Amino acid sequence: MKSAFLRRALAAGLVAACGAALPAAAAQAAQDYPDRAVRLIVPYAAGGPTDTFARALAESWGRQLGVPLIIENRTGAGTVVGTEAVAKAPPDGYTLLLTTVAHAVNPSIHEKLPYRAVEDFAPVGLAAKAPLVLIVNKNVPAQTLPEFLSYLKANPGKVNFGSAGVGSAPHLGAELVNYMAGTQAMHVPYRGSAPAMADVIGGHVEFMVDSAPTGLAQVRAGTVRLLATSMAQRLPQTPDTPAIAEQIPGYEAYTWNGVFAPAGTPGAVIDKLKDTLRAALHDEKLKRSAYDMGLILENDPQPAALASFLDNELDKWGRVAKAAHMSAN
Repeated sequence: MKSAFLRRALAAGLVAACGAALPAAAAQAAQDYPDRAVRLIVPYAAGGPTDTFARALAESWGRQLGVPLIIENRTGAGTVVGTEAVAKAPPDGYTLLLTTVAHAVNPSIHEKLPYRAVEDFAPVGLAAKAPLVLIVNKNVPAQTLPEFLSYLKANPGKVNFGSAGVGSAPHLGAELVNYMAGTQAMHVPYRGSAPAMADVIGGHVEFMVDSAPTGLAQVRAGTVRLLATSMAQRLPQTPDTPAIAEQIPGYEAYTWNGVFAPAGTPGAVIDKLKDTLRAALHDEKLKRSAYDMGLILENDPQPAALASFLDNELDKWGRVAKAAHMSAN
């Protein structure tokens, strides 16, 4: 009897010791973090705007972390493949996700996702916002934004717009015009922004809400006409061009770059990532690169702020997707 009691006591003591050791080990691992390279998964192809920013960010952020930040492009299913890879990665801070507005719209346009957009991720911080521009082909008989909105309203279901695909930022930006202005422009999805822009230039579709850098490049080349920009205020790069919000109060559309870790990543690791991300975003070289890309960097990325931001984006684009009957299936 006494021997059995002793064995149970020893076993209980061992369990207690192990239980105490686990938080201590986790704390030590967080304190030592990072001690090797960190993967930043980008769910887009190499060479695109998200990838280009990711590589510029990785250079600055890696210096702050003291280890290489390695970009891994995991494409497929409209960001779903790369996002799933992060959701199922070990929550140790060595696999991160740099994603966009697609993360907020995918739950509304896919019947089923292999991850949960909120519960399976730990927010680190919002890194940047990327404005959009409203451009039209030169045959459209509208020289100003008010004239263009009147043109849309006078031709319901007859004016087409191109996009990089269902749920892409260009698609969302144009559908938000429909949603808020009561217009009925028709969506023509393409396999990327480049072929969509080519058809705007060629006159096969009337307009596009494209990323600022690529859209403005075509404006400077004289191939398309710029009518408006998509942020709440005018862009510093185009101060004479009105914001869409000047004609559609409350309108604001942009894509964004946010950093997430797998759910369960230790708080101390998230804090280290957040602090070093903030320092990277204040790097002068990155600021110059971001300006050239048409991006607006965040001054103070915070996990709680990104969580709140994502909730708002899920609600906003969920309503727009429902109204537009969007589906990626």
